[in-house]
Amino acid sequence: MREYKRLARRDLDEYGGAIMNTNPVSEWTVSHFPLYTLESIESLYSTTNQPGYRIKENAAVLIVVAGGSAVLTCRDQRYELMKGSAVLLPAHEEAELAANHLNPLHAYKLTIHTLEQIRSFPEEVLIQKSGISSNAQIHFFSYESEIAALAEKLYRHRMPEGEVRHVQNQILFHQLLLILLERMDAKPVADEQSSMERSITYLENNFHEKITREQLAQIAGVSSSHYSILFKQLTGCSPTEYLFRLRVHRAKELLLDRHSTLREIAQKVGYKDEFYLSRRFKQQTGETPSSYNGKSIQRVAVLLAPYAAHLTLLGLEPAVIISETSEYVQSADLKPLQTAVYVNTGCTVEQINSVLDVNGIEVVFAADMHMRHLGLSPERLRLSAPIVHIPWMEIGWKEQFRLLAHYIQRSDQAEQWLADFEQEEESARILVQQSKFANEVIMLLIIKPEEIRVYGARNAGYVMYRSLGLRPPVRIAQEIDKHGEQFHSIGIQLSDLEDYEADRILVIVFPDELGSTAHSERVFASLGWKNHRAVQGGGVHHLVMDEWIPYNPVSIRLQLERAVVLWTGNQ
Repeated sequence: MREYKRLARRDLDEYGGAIMNTNPVSEWTVSHFPLYTLESIESLYSTTNQPGYRIKENAAVLIVVAGGSAVLTCRDQRYELMKGSAVLLPAHEEAELAANHLNPLHAYKLTIHTLEQIRSFPEEVLIQKSGISSNAQIHFFSYESEIAALAEKLYRHRMPEGEVRHVQNQILFHQLLLILLERMDAKPVADEQSSMERSITYLENNFHEKITREQLAQIAGVSSSHYSILFKQLTGCSPTEYLFRLRVHRAKELLLDRHSTLREIAQKVGYKDEFYLSRRFKQQTGETPSSYNGKSIQRVAVLLAPYAAHLTLLGLEPAVIISETSEYVQSADLKPLQTAVYVNTGCTVEQINSVLDVNGIEVVFAADMHMRHLGLSPERLRLSAPIVHIPWMEIGWKEQFRLLAHYIQRSDQAEQWLADFEQEEESARILVQQSKFANEVIMLLIIKPEEIRVYGARNAGYVMYRSLGLRPPVRIAQEIDKHGEQFHSIGIQLSDLEDYEADRILVIVFPDELGSTAHSERVFASLGWKNHRAVQGGGVHHLVMDEWIPYNPVSIRLQLERAVVLWTGNQ
């Protein structure tokens, strides 16, 4: 990252010379700001041998938490850090970062310098100070997923192999700075921010430890009696009730996993033994932990529609679907959803919690990656219901189906459906392998407004390559062999098309936000497209996005039927 500094100095020399030789003065020089450089970026991991870090740099330091939790102490103030938290420390500031040994810390430390002007400017030029490096206050941000994502990308590409990656790093760095400056302008400094929110966040992230009202009041900076009043005003319940709900809901998550004993679960959620857990559990739910199981679950919520299809096939219609759209695949396999409540993913955590509470949700099925992407805090949602993680990219749709069935104790039903489907797959494969397309190479090309991708073994790729055994391009086959259904797709340039030789191209065009597909014309007009073997041989098939992109059992079965018609002509 030191190359930022060298490049910035060169640009500054050229910029300064241009100012001195230009008359009149450009509008860009009337208000001149220094240039930012990323002096270094480090990855911090806490271990038993190194549970903490001392921080003191000659430049501003940004700490971004990628995982785990820790306490940052600075100027006699304590800041509870969790995944997504960020703290901006002024230059020369001394701070102590102490990790939670039960939740090891992973953080990125960015040292940010500024280059002040090194040449003289005309008198009319106003030299401005840096909003980041000249600031003497501490800025704490409890959750900034965008900043965390950008920091991770910067660290991953911290040693660019070429100038293109180097420029991309510069763009990422300045995107991070832009968000940081916007947040600093939009909110008060750390000492003035909501101390009650900090204490609630601490409670949500440390509920498994011994926590007292006095401890939370100290974090909030108020008296114990006043804290209880403020807490109820903000949350609608007492700190004790809030804590009990978090612990019981986490206990339910562990009980559904069925991998821990009651004693182990009790200790994991903050109770000394299984007897104390049982007492609190029954007090909150009316049943004992030993009697709690997936069969009793009737009202569930899902984050994103694919899991709704899985559950509905198993005979359990979700009561709440948190999704970007209320669209749902309809087929003869499923009855239309009659009572599901749709909540837009753009709603706040508080709004979603309110819907979950009103609808009596007993469990929420969601993927961590979706929650992170949408900026939803599982710690905050856990107040309303247990959050059960169903991996998305890590496993395929069959494994997701089995996992959901396991949690609601309907595994026999899932296995029967899968057995029937696998017979359908076998019959379809025999038909297609007897067709003239059996030995051809098939490429799935996805054209989006912002990019072009070649698909692997998910979505339509699952049916083509897994179900029917058709041949993908060599490069795609290599990735599928290595990663299986975890290989979703790969982004390419138009100039890369010739590297993906195929006899047939299946094209799916994603419309832009206004519904236009005009951006695809650029692809179809390119030489790479026109010279492709499949295009010249007339082997191009245009597929409808809504019919081939959904990734769930119902959609996959429908795609299998459509694929047989596509390759054999059999209706």
